[in-house]
Amino acid sequence: MASVYVTEYATMGREWAGGGQIPSAQEPAIAQQKVAIGGGSVQSSAFNGATRVVRIHTDAICSIAFGPDPTASSSTKRLAANTT
Repeated sequence: MASVYVTEYATMGREWAGGGQIPSAQEPAIAQQKVAIGGGSVQSSAFNGATRVVRIHTDAICSIAFGPDPTASSSTKRLAANTT
């Protein structure tokens, strides 16, 4: 079965020397979800209140949407198979 893996992070990483942000979430993650996907829209669990950054990985072609009650469709953000 195809899945989307959602990893939630509270902060971005920091550069050692300058202290600026780098394009990487700071480990450890605060929550992780695996969402089975198929022909219809499926919602993940609500994000943790401390979540500021999410990492999405999919093992199949899919569309994603964010919001209070999102419905993914062919007109929302699309991810290719085996991408993050």
